[in-house]
Amino acid sequence: MFESLKKKFSRTSDKLEEELIEEAQEENNLEEESGKKFSFFSFGRKDKKEEEDSKSDVAEIPQEVESIQETDTSDDETSDDKDEKSGLWSFGKKSGDNKEEPQEEEESAEEIQEEEEPKKSHFWSRNKEEDTEESEDADEKTEEKKSRFWSRNKDNDSSEENDEDEEPSGMFSFITAKTISEKHLEDILWELEMGLLEGDVAMEVASAVVDSVKDDLVGRKIKRSNDITEYTYNALRNAVAEIIDIPGKSMTEMIEAKKAQGEPLVVMFVGINGTGKTTTIGKLANYYLKKGYTPVIAAADTFRAGAIEQVNYHADKVGVKLIKHQKGSDPAAVAFDAVEHAKAQGKELVLIDTAGRMQTNTNLMDEMKKIKRVAKPDLVVFVGDALTGNDATQQASKFNEAIDLDGVILTKADADSKGGASLSIGYVIKKPILFLGMGQGYDDIKEYDADWMLNQLFSESGEEVNINEA
Repeated sequence: MFESLKKKFSRTSDKLEEELIEEAQEENNLEEESGKKFSFFSFGRKDKKEEEDSKSDVAEIPQEVESIQETDTSDDETSDDKDEKSGLWSFGKKSGDNKEEPQEEEESAEEIQEEEEPKKSHFWSRNKEEDTEESEDADEKTEEKKSRFWSRNKDNDSSEENDEDEEPSGMFSFITAKTISEKHLEDILWELEMGLLEGDVAMEVASAVVDSVKDDLVGRKIKRSNDITEYTYNALRNAVAEIIDIPGKSMTEMIEAKKAQGEPLVVMFVGINGTGKTTTIGKLANYYLKKGYTPVIAAADTFRAGAIEQVNYHADKVGVKLIKHQKGSDPAAVAFDAVEHAKAQGKELVLIDTAGRMQTNTNLMDEMKKIKRVAKPDLVVFVGDALTGNDATQQASKFNEAIDLDGVILTKADADSKGGASLSIGYVIKKPILFLGMGQGYDDIKEYDADWMLNQLFSESGEEVNINEA
């Protein structure tokens, strides 16, 4: 999810780092230091697991040292372990061995292992006295694949342990601490803003993110290159957190509140044609059935051909009662009957399906207002297609002006690489996102959680999304 936004966030951090390092080079204010360079997203993982990782690192080093000492005692033991550890047998060679006539089998094993794992540089390989040329060649090949500014200016790179959260080398410090100024950020933030707009983020949201990042970063003192990644990551994450966290009660909480009063929660769904409104109603009916509630669906879309049959299909599949009239009948009357049925049967939830309509269709918008007057819904929910990006935000704004929305459900969020609608829609209309559609099945719907959304936006690219995650 949101791959486009992730790349733009990461690029902002990289560009700022390049800007400061280039300036420091010109000022002779830069020195290389030992350590590990954290990428933008690995820094986020480090925040979450910092304590666990530090304990794990401390525990692993003594075990590796112990393994080295054991391999020194026997050439046979070294040969047995060579399938598990790259380069282990070459370390196990004793200094007294004949170096001019090495065994062909050992040479062959070393060459094969080096081809399979050219990037691995183990703890013990730093102490190898032999095969230094092969080790340097492997390091140079690794360096050629790096595109970062600092790697292009390195003359020699010492071997470091390489794990999934860290990139070896690339650590720089400033002799005199650098202070981030507006001059450093001017081009970078302009590029970020343009990137957000290209990703279908609403103009006011893009401006809010850029302004927040600028306020957070200007004046920061930087001593090490990793500090740039840390401050940029936090600035972007904080800016987005403010955008996506719109306060509001969940639908589940509202059902419980109405249930305590002996009344059903009445929810009316609106939106344009083709956004998945009827399917979403089927998903919600299934969702709340599994939570122990009894929903009823109102087929108030009497305008579109086949609409009643479509919602009837979903009601049958899920196993809930459908209230329907003939095609062309008054939609408000259908909604009213559904509410009365729920009250009489003690059902906790009424889901009202309405005809899809463009926000510019005055007659259908007036009909929607009539349904609201008659059914008196507790929630009016706009269902939008996340893939339409900024169009979904504009549609929601028009519906909000006409009927005063209470919340939003975004469909197809799992296929949204840009993330413009997810980032913008709630902030623009000042109404919370209630649910996200995450697939085609009835179970593929997730109650919206701002923290979960934030983690998706700032997770490693390609990380699997679990809709059942709390």
